[in-house]
Amino acid sequence: MKGLEQARHFLVMAEKDGRALRGMEDGEVFSAEIFGFHVQQAVEKVLKAWLCALDVTFPRTHDLEELGALLEKAGREVPEFVAELLEFTDFAVAFRYEAFSDLDADIDRRDCIERVARLLQHVRAIVARGNP
Repeated sequence: MKGLEQARHFLVMAEKDGRALRGMEDGEVFSAEIFGFHVQQAVEKVLKAWLCALDVTFPRTHDLEELGALLEKAGREVPEFVAELLEFTDFAVAFRYEAFSDLDADIDRRDCIERVARLLQHVRAIVARGNP
C-alpha cells in the first residue's frame, strides 16, 4: 500500500478506536489505562494516515510527538487542539503494564473523544482532497 491508499487504511482503523472510545466514557467500567490506550492508538493511526497522504516515511513508533514533529518537518501545522493528545504516548507502552493512578490528573474523557473526532475529521478531509 502506498500514499493515499495506506492513509485510508489507517483512517479506517483509527475510526474503530474512535468508536471504542465513545463506548468507554464510564470510568467505572473502563480504566484510565484502557481508555488512554485507545486515545493513543487513534491519534497514532490518524497521524500516520496524514504522513502517508504526504508520502512521508515514518519509523515504527508509538511516539505521538515524534509523528507530530515529522508532520511539521513536512511543512504541515498540527492543529492546536491536538497538542494535549500528543501527551498520550505513554499509554501505548508504559501504562499498558503499569497503573495510571500515580498521575495527579484524571482524564477528561469527553474532551479526548471530541479532540480525536476533530482530528479524524481534519485528516479525513485532507485525504479526501487527495492533495495534502
